[in-house]
Amino acid sequence: MLLVSSRMSISFVMFGTQMRAGAYRHLIGKQLTPHVDLHRKTCWLHSTVAMRWRINTSPAPALTATPARGLVDEPISIKAGFMPSQYPVTLCAQMRSEEGDLWEAFGHYKTSADGTVNLARDHSVGGSYLGCEPMGLFWALQPAPGGRDGLRLQKKNVETPFIVDISLLEGHVTPKERENTELAVATTERWYMAPGVQRVDIRQNGVVGTLFLPPGPGRFPAVLDLWGMGGGLVEYRSSLTASRGFASFTIAYMEHKDLTVQLDINSTDAYMKKAIDILRDHPQICGDRIGVISLCYGVYLSLRTATLADVNPSCLVCINGMAGSNIEIIQTFCKPQPSESDQKCWPRNTAGYICFKDMSLPQNYSPGTQVKIENLACPLLYILGEDDQALSSTENSNLIEDVLKTASKSHLYTRLSYPGAGHLIEPPYAPHTRMAFWRVKPEKLPTLWGGNIVSHAAAQEESWREILKFLDKNLRA
Repeated sequence: MLLVSSRMSISFVMFGTQMRAGAYRHLIGKQLTPHVDLHRKTCWLHSTVAMRWRINTSPAPALTATPARGLVDEPISIKAGFMPSQYPVTLCAQMRSEEGDLWEAFGHYKTSADGTVNLARDHSVGGSYLGCEPMGLFWALQPAPGGRDGLRLQKKNVETPFIVDISLLEGHVTPKERENTELAVATTERWYMAPGVQRVDIRQNGVVGTLFLPPGPGRFPAVLDLWGMGGGLVEYRSSLTASRGFASFTIAYMEHKDLTVQLDINSTDAYMKKAIDILRDHPQICGDRIGVISLCYGVYLSLRTATLADVNPSCLVCINGMAGSNIEIIQTFCKPQPSESDQKCWPRNTAGYICFKDMSLPQNYSPGTQVKIENLACPLLYILGEDDQALSSTENSNLIEDVLKTASKSHLYTRLSYPGAGHLIEPPYAPHTRMAFWRVKPEKLPTLWGGNIVSHAAAQEESWREILKFLDKNLRA
């Protein structure tokens, strides 16, 4: 007998001989209209391959993941039931990146006395993570064995979700054994852009960017969003910030086809001021409530911008960045077609990884590039990953703190320091990347970002919460 509820959940009650999971797929494949047709064309909860209890009197195992559709910074409740007590099961998450690469994570569990598993309560005893980790299936995602090396998961099209399939598997197994052990499955949509958020392409006065506006007429407080030397136009943090009520303008300042500006100090200062002016002049934005959020080299640019005359942002959020620059290294990296002689200038550590830790030490700044931190007039929140292997973030955060203290401006500075966190501190539940290829042409450039998976995940979750509180305090008051 087939029962289909209004929530698209399916349970089977079987009589007599057991049926294989493939037979159920054939049975229901033509009876359901799929909610999402991006990765898995059907979404169902189906019965076991070889369960050991009396199936003629017991309901089939069930799996739920709620909410089924939500923002990526929202936790998900994952529960399973209708199984024997102390029964070994595996919870597995799998998803495809926009490039088609398979990412997966899994945890080994035992059911409780009532035959249930609740990730908010129960402990994983093996797999991709250990302990009680309600969102471990998301932040522990890694490229599947046999896939490409050096991957980093980044959302390119924020107007579509990541689709994550969560499976309940019989026994303590690995994802490759999924086909013959799958008891139930649930599918979730993970969005970076909430309903009603507007995405607006900006090509104005030489500035290249994307503006995200929260739902409603405004006027909204706003942030300028700056990323690092990876270049291009990165939208997913901005779209998520707008989903939390702040207009957000992410801009490209290197390596974008529409850019005409060359990266040097004078032209970049002017470019940043133009971006701020675009926000101030927008009819749906509060021109006197604008902050800046930045990562890596973007921190240097945000600090320079904040200390320029006539800019006066309301606040800064700086994530693992520097207060000065090494001009020679920056210029060689920003060439669209680096030569072999350029490549010899790229800094590598003894293991062969691209590493800016030494060149980003304050004593190695090029003359005249250290920001005049003493001129800062707005609150600054510095997010520090203590295991940052890409930049000397600890030394730079200490420098900023010392300069502000000397200038009697210690009250402006707040530092959140996270042991075990690496360089790429992103919104919550994003998979940790300790090493990734930064570029692949003219050669692959393996870059060590640092961090260990558990501590880094915790830092991303807490720091995002603190960033939103900081923005709320300084932009909505």
